[in-house]
Amino acid sequence: MVKIRLKRLGYKKNPTYRIVVIDGRCKREGAPIEELGHYNPKTKEMKLNLASAQEWVKKGAQPTATVTYLMKNCDEEGKLIYNKKETVKLSKKAQAKLEAQKEAEAQAAAAAEAAAADEAQVEASEANE
Repeated sequence: MVKIRLKRLGYKKNPTYRIVVIDGRCKREGAPIEELGHYNPKTKEMKLNLASAQEWVKKGAQPTATVTYLMKNCDEEGKLIYNKKETVKLSKKAQAKLEAQKEAEAQAAAAAEAAAADEAQVEASEANE
């Protein structure tokens, strides 16, 4: 079975990866059939030949979970679209604080609407007199 997976490069504690098409029975650093691009997880820099990767998938190549994620989150030029808000997981304290802040904003908006409605009633009663 042909797989699309990451091939590790770089030195100790500083990994970089090549995105390669390789026979599933080969070892991780084995000779690839084709190199599709590269990915640096520390700088979130990526370059991927997306058209070629999709062609391999159509031919039956199985991408790994990480490669599937990278393919899904790259633009037409093959660069990674990185959105910190989607990937950051907040702690329970931070989630509670964020929810409390949203509630306070909602209450402030409701109070502003009520004040505006009261002003409208006062103006309407003054106009009737």
